[in-house]
Amino acid sequence: MKKLFLLAVATVMLFSTAVFAGTKEGLELELKQLAVSITSTEVHNSSVAFTNARLTADPQTAIQGKLDFDARYFLPKFLWTNNLYMEYGKTTVRPVDKEELTTENADKITVTSDLTYRLWTVGEDFIGGFEAGPFVNIGYETEFDAPEIEIEEGVKETGNRKQILRGKAGAKLFEGKYLKELYAAYVFERDFTYTPETNRSAFEAGFKAEAEIREGVKLVAWSYYRDYLSQTEEYISDLDYEVEAELRLDVKLWNNLSVAPFVNYYCAAAQHFNCVADNWYTGVQISYSTFFKKADEI
Repeated sequence: MKKLFLLAVATVMLFSTAVFAGTKEGLELELKQLAVSITSTEVHNSSVAFTNARLTADPQTAIQGKLDFDARYFLPKFLWTNNLYMEYGKTTVRPVDKEELTTENADKITVTSDLTYRLWTVGEDFIGGFEAGPFVNIGYETEFDAPEIEIEEGVKETGNRKQILRGKAGAKLFEGKYLKELYAAYVFERDFTYTPETNRSAFEAGFKAEAEIREGVKLVAWSYYRDYLSQTEEYISDLDYEVEAELRLDVKLWNNLSVAPFVNYYCAAAQHFNCVADNWYTGVQISYSTFFKKADEI
């Protein structure tokens, strides 16, 4: 991960000869996604090592809701982005000759604030153009419900609700025609989920890219990888690393309403167990997106 971080910094420095000329200024309010999805999920190697709801769910068909909202303010040399992201999914499983079972398949709330220095701008002749610069980010992650943890076969108990304060500092490419974000960062976490609280450090890298295949049809891909380096306290739920990726095809139905087949993958490795678990979502979502206010083009 250190190599990825250095590569991102080097990429930013590579374009240091580009002339700064920000493409936007002012306030921008965007509802990026208000969606309902019908999904099929399979979970492999779930164990007591994991407390994440996505790795403790049963194989199932589920309905999931998602909200993704951005408030961005473009200054001459800064971009201030505030984001609210929420997702929740719950399914009732009715296996043959067994009791009815209700489980969660997704449960996440994040509030983040990101300040990026708009150091350079690269023209559209190079992979659609983008801006580049260093950034700092602070966020809070929690969930709607405390997870149900299986302590032995057939026996579950309610765990602690996740509460994590997370800070990041690194470099990124952003606001391109195709490359919406490519970053590498050092991460510091303060985890209030358990007592005593614990501090963690990690390296993280990620990207988001979009490409319009034809009018009304857009391909969207994003991913992140987080590698945990150290922590001050040890708990059974500590992760060695986690990775998530999604590929989605947005097809506009009418106005701001679209339908999107997608595949989503989440994987995590337990730090204190020889165990790696993964979760696949495959399905179709119906989503609504719109700009309440667009920034001025300059």
